[in-house]
Amino acid sequence: MARNDTTTLAVDSRTSGSSRATRRLRREGQVPGVLYGGDDAALPFVVDERELRHALAAQGAVVELQLGGSGTPAVLQDAQRHPVRGHTMHVDFLRVNLNVAIHAVVTLELLGGEDAPGTKEGGVLEHVTREINIEALPNDIPERLELDVSKMDVNDTLFLSAVAAPAGVTILDDPDETVVATLTPPKLQAELEALDEEAALEQETELVGEGEAPAADEGDADEGDSGGGDDAADESSE
Repeated sequence: MARNDTTTLAVDSRTSGSSRATRRLRREGQVPGVLYGGDDAALPFVVDERELRHALAAQGAVVELQLGGSGTPAVLQDAQRHPVRGHTMHVDFLRVNLNVAIHAVVTLELLGGEDAPGTKEGGVLEHVTREINIEALPNDIPERLELDVSKMDVNDTLFLSAVAAPAGVTILDDPDETVVATLTPPKLQAELEALDEEAALEQETELVGEGEAPAADEGDADEGDSGGGDDAADESSE
């Protein structure tokens, strides 16, 4: 589904300052950012953290940044988040022409995994590729791509070629080389087979040991008849 709605986000210009000034902005609930691209120079700005969070959560790839009464269509290019708290610390927006296709990365969602015959048999569904590179007009960028995996059996593999792109969207990744999902045999069965192999190896080791035992006993007897060489060696070492 294309995200045709445009979200409006009010921002204020700022001057690039010291890290101390940036920390002060964040303590005040503001997020620093930069708008770049197009024919205009890069523009540092600051935006309310709550309003930014709402704008990024809304539908629509395009965000209209409102500054000084004029709006600029842009898409989020990068967001730096706090490694522990998870809140946004800095954002980069890219100016876009709504009539020119751009590159974007969208998530891929698997549907019907629990209904797949292979899953019901105990197989493990692995989601291999979670993000897809696409090209589309800014307002045609889909919120996500979806793939129905409800028919997958054990040992099945689905490639990107199985994903249908919406109208106006071009998938840039190799459709025949990019693995999207696999359904591997049940882990329990694999573990049982591994245990069986281990038990067979132990049994074989025991049989070999039993065959060599008499020779070891004879050797011990010979050493005893020779006058206790081991004891002598121990004494000399002392």
